Amino acid sequence: MTRRMLLALLGFVLLTAVAVGYGMFVVTRVPPAVSASDALSLTGGRILFRSTAPDSKGHLAMVPAENPGGPRSVSALDCLRVHAAGGTGVCLRQDGALSTFQAAILDSTLTVKREIPLVGVPNRARVSGDGRLVAWTVFVAGDSYNNGRFSTRAGLIDIETGDMIDSLEFLPVTLDGRPYTAADLNFWGITFAADDNTFYATMSTDGRRFLVQGDIAAKSIRTIAQNVECPSLSPDGRRIAFKSAIDGDPGKGWRLTVLDLASGVRTPLAETRSVDDQPAWLDSNTIGYAIARGTDSDVWAVPADGSGGSRLLIPHAESPAALG
Repeated sequence: MTRRMLLALLGFVLLTAVAVGYGMFVVTRVPPAVSASDALSLTGGRILFRSTAPDSKGHLAMVPAENPGGPRSVSALDCLRVHAAGGTGVCLRQDGALSTFQAAILDSTLTVKREIPLVGVPNRARVSGDGRLVAWTVFVAGDSYNNGRFSTRAGLIDIETGDMIDSLEFLPVTLDGRPYTAADLNFWGITFAADDNTFYATMSTDGRRFLVQGDIAAKSIRTIAQNVECPSLSPDGRRIAFKSAIDGDPGKGWRLTVLDLASGVRTPLAETRSVDDQPAWLDSNTIGYAIARGTDSDVWAVPADGSGGSRLLIPHAESPAALG
């Protein structure tokens, strides 16, 4: 064997060893999954999410709140978006082998209690704090909020009475104090107040995006602020976490922000990357959200008062919900 051949062989062996070592390093970064268990429940002290890890991609999963980066318990439920609160969960998912979708309403043991057909691709989900109200948003056309070529539909249901609003588009709208109608109305990202009647959402029309407040009993909607998308009401009902289009242009991305409802003061959060997600309050001081990484994503957390910095909370995850 010539000296050149020997050097080439040694180089190949070295590169192979490095590649194997790197592969082992990457694998160890994926949190181990506990086998799917029928004993999983929507009890407190945990964070529920949709797993994006290779061995459990798409499945509803949970981690202990005190060790969110640790081993995850994985459910057999396959979902596109999840949320839970007050012993009620919702799994937006494909309807069997069909190219249609549904909202599966779950009880505290993750048993499916009701299935609601959806008219588009699931995108947002939310459950009220006491578990009585469930909301969803779907894309009827398009698949992104960063341009004008999309159409959404947002609806909600009271699981106690069975009353349902198929789409917020059916409700009368007051814009800047005046009745408003338009063919281009879109709604998305519903979040609920504690009274099981008031909700907040995003409404777009004529190139503008508004935070709206809705009244379920009165079946009405009114605008209260501009450039607020995917709102999430704080546990105390005083603040809205949301994504704010940079310079009012979604094409430039979004900045996580918190709005004080009483004063109107907006506080940009320490996360400076663009966040295209409906944030979730993990507690009264912390916001959780997903950051995409190609076809994968991770859940991050950031203080709600604009201080500090962002931190990785749950790798290979999205759609977080703290189970109180």
